[in-house]
Amino acid sequence: MASKKMQRLYTNRLAAHHPSNYFVRLIRSVRKGVVAIQTEDAPTTTHRFGIMMEQPRRQQQQPERQFGSGFIISRKGYILTNYHVIQNAKRIHIKLDGIRSPVTAQVVWSEPKKDLAVLQIKTAHPLHALKLGDSTQTQVGEWVLAVGNPFGLEQTATTGIISGKNRPLQLSNRYYHSVIQTDAPINPGNSGGPLINLHGHVIGVNTLIIYPSQCLGFAIPTENIKPLIKRYLAA
Repeated sequence: MASKKMQRLYTNRLAAHHPSNYFVRLIRSVRKGVVAIQTEDAPTTTHRFGIMMEQPRRQQQQPERQFGSGFIISRKGYILTNYHVIQNAKRIHIKLDGIRSPVTAQVVWSEPKKDLAVLQIKTAHPLHALKLGDSTQTQVGEWVLAVGNPFGLEQTATTGIISGKNRPLQLSNRYYHSVIQTDAPINPGNSGGPLINLHGHVIGVNTLIIYPSQCLGFAIPTENIKPLIKRYLAA
């Protein structure tokens, strides 16, 4: 336990004294595990995904193509994302970092109430899986990194801090009983991407923002994810 505390302290000090170089290395170490998701959706009338509106919710016709994010959790091709990213998808295409041609993905597991889904791709390219960290050890004020595909802009990285923990939120017909709040900029298309701590471990899945307020982003913590993933992969 003491060694982990010392490692955390050392990492935080290193990031504080050399933030630019540290984040450059951190982004390089995780970006190959982050994927861009493009879906071809069945036409539907619904709310703008991943956004909590302060104004009365307006319904609109969704375009046929949507963008989202995800990250690799196994070298066997398993990708974790939000369920709302793929819920209306007729086809799902995955863009791997550094690979020009997209890969077709299949939904192999989903939990709509938890807003989580696992996709699988089959490719000859080597895959870099990100490690699921322990979100229970995070503290308000810690630096975090969000990587994703906002508005189709692949591998966009933003930084911020953990602004709050264990926040309950209601979005449309979905209730999140405990989420991480962050001021790291999160935009439409970031949904499903990883929220990463300074050790390069995923501590949450970036899920929603409150619009039009700034710096109010929320992620599903890994403490709510890991038991579900372990149960599925063990099945």
